[in-house]
Amino acid sequence: MISVVFALLAAASNALASVLQRHAARAAPEEEAFRLALIMDLVRRPDWLGGIVALMFGFLFQAAALTTGELSLVQPILVTELPITMLLLAGLFRIRLGTESWRAVAALTVGLAALLASAAPSPGHRHPDRIEWAVATLVTLGLAAYLVSVAKVTRGASRAALLGVASGLGFAFTAALMKEATKVLPAGPVALLTSWAVWAMVAAGLGSLFLLQNALHSGTLVAVQPALNVSDPVSSIAYGVGLFGEEIRLGGWVVLELLGVGLLLYGSRLLAQSPPVRDEPQVNPPGPESETRLGH
Repeated sequence: MISVVFALLAAASNALASVLQRHAARAAPEEEAFRLALIMDLVRRPDWLGGIVALMFGFLFQAAALTTGELSLVQPILVTELPITMLLLAGLFRIRLGTESWRAVAALTVGLAALLASAAPSPGHRHPDRIEWAVATLVTLGLAAYLVSVAKVTRGASRAALLGVASGLGFAFTAALMKEATKVLPAGPVALLTSWAVWAMVAAGLGSLFLLQNALHSGTLVAVQPALNVSDPVSSIAYGVGLFGEEIRLGGWVVLELLGVGLLLYGSRLLAQSPPVRDEPQVNPPGPESETRLGH
């Protein structure tokens, strides 16, 4: 139960980070895409730095969740980041949430519940060796490189979605490395700082963060969040099963699992089609007289 609480706190922190980072990234020049100049520009913006602080808290909460829970349980709970993001947008920009938006939240909630209840992830008892980590790294890098290469020749929402998927894959792999790193925590800080998993986690996390900044720079927040929040848990379940031997129910349960994933996709798509969120309000929140209604 404690892992679920920490995972929800991580989702809330990540949602706040996404809103603040998108707030900053939307103002960066388009020619800075895929360049370190984008980060140099963003680091001078207080809202982006606030997003990094929120992201750090999310990282700590996620590490605490993974210390006490399975990868295939913790990561899917982070899907709640999307409706939390929507609620934050509504609060910051004084947007009233309509029926369509609440239907999207309901679909996301039911989809997550169906996925977790049907999969019923259980702890793994296998410790991946270096060869398995090397294979997982190559597969992850290959998929991410392909997504980025396609994103570079597209624009707008398509680029944002592709980079959202790539960053979701990267964050899932980062979480897998984090799970590996937590195993050396009892050995003390020296063992932790000399662990290859810690430094690989840092590298994967920074790479994923760079992809996320480019995704947020390329399109609206709700174009990025559905892609990120669906690819992350699905990839994490794959890493949990493939690397750590975590078990999920198969057989007839697969139908309910696919239904859960389908509801997550439906809810994300429905939310992305809500015009006021899709079009994003101006940076300065409107006054009560210009209050917008989200959904129909």
